Amino acid sequence: MIIKNVIVLIDEINVQHRSGIDLYTSIIEATVSRTRPVLMAATTTIFGMVPLLFDVAFGGMAATIIFGLTFATGLTLFVTPALYSMFYKVKGR
Repeated sequence: MIIKNVIVLIDEINVQHRSGIDLYTSIIEATVSRTRPVLMAATTTIFGMVPLLFDVAFGGMAATIIFGLTFATGLTLFVTPALYSMFYKVKGR
């Protein structure tokens, strides 16, 4: 799920950049436009794991998935655009 979200975010940056928007603005706009879908997908999975937290057999797995997905979603929304701008040497305004 996280890999899909990162690919979609990077693709959106590239699509906006190809349409004529400068790279700095396209990174910001793509991140803003993809925030809601990324958060909705992660939130539904996290809430789906909550009932399993109280199960003896699957409690540990559910806690791991919830924590990992929460952390990885933060990385997707904050670190991915930062790394993209670092790798492509994007200058701010």
